[in-house]
Amino acid sequence: MTSPTTPTAGVGLPVPDAELAQLLADRLETVESVLRESVTQTDELADDASRHLVNAGGKRLRPLLALLCAELGDGTRPEVVDAAVVVELTHLATLYHDDVMDSAPLRRGAPAAHEVWGNSVAILTGDLLFARASGLVAGLGTEAVKIQAATFERLCLGQMRESIGPRESDDAVEHYIGVLADKTASLLATSALFGARFAGCSDEVAQMVAAYGERLGVAFQLADDVIDLTSTGDLTGKTPGTDLREQVPTMPTILLRRRAAAGEGTSADAELVALLDSDLSDDEVLADVLERLRSHEVVGATRELAARWARDAVAEIAGLPEGRVKATLVAFADAMVDRAS
Repeated sequence: MTSPTTPTAGVGLPVPDAELAQLLADRLETVESVLRESVTQTDELADDASRHLVNAGGKRLRPLLALLCAELGDGTRPEVVDAAVVVELTHLATLYHDDVMDSAPLRRGAPAAHEVWGNSVAILTGDLLFARASGLVAGLGTEAVKIQAATFERLCLGQMRESIGPRESDDAVEHYIGVLADKTASLLATSALFGARFAGCSDEVAQMVAAYGERLGVAFQLADDVIDLTSTGDLTGKTPGTDLREQVPTMPTILLRRRAAAGEGTSADAELVALLDSDLSDDEVLADVLERLRSHEVVGATRELAARWARDAVAEIAGLPEGRVKATLVAFADAMVDRAS
């Protein structure tokens, strides 16, 4: 997939229509303003910690997806902005928790919150943001609260399944896709669903874009697995190799282990698996493992998996009317894969 060179007008992903790009950028500014108000705390420490990741920036993919899907209906409704803020607050809260669990030193190019204030404050800050998201979603009605609760449950289950790992009877690839679906795709699906629903779209349209978001989320994370290995860290704002050092499974390492276990790999593959299971605290050893993985065909296989999920995402919105919103959703899916090229 190849995305065209398109105007973005301050939007972090390609938007083929210049007028739509400007409209989304303007509404994203409103979301940003409400988001910053929503993380304000009266306690100085809580306020500093809550603002930490908001100030670090980010593409705001989830609120952007909500705003875009809202254009399938009446995107000017005030509920759309609140819904967009809810999904970003929820996402930010998960980042505080994830970074503690993964011992990640950086997030969005800045020190992770636990590196600044310690694990306890970082975890409690994530909880505070979940609380703010809950308060805001309550104003959107009972159905929105139920959707948010179901999404939160999936986020927790995904993290738990990742932490525990697959059972002996589980297929490791299928287990990992399930983790990605819960940890990443669930919130993207909710973002798209909220945008369409609070803009007054039909249930049919809302479910189509939710299914799109679900598959887009898996494609997004698979692409991230490639980027985490192949980038210098500038693109992700995270230190390359952090997942390897902490022995967090990613699709390339899962595919490599599968090859070795099935006897389909080379002696170099077996050696690389042994290195993955060794102490990677030494920077030189980690750099060597990274270099070996970057040139391995499992990276290309992961890239192709991302492309497949992105194509499936586009297939989910085949029934949407042709126009600038659908074209942008297709461009988003293309961009997910192009990030990892």
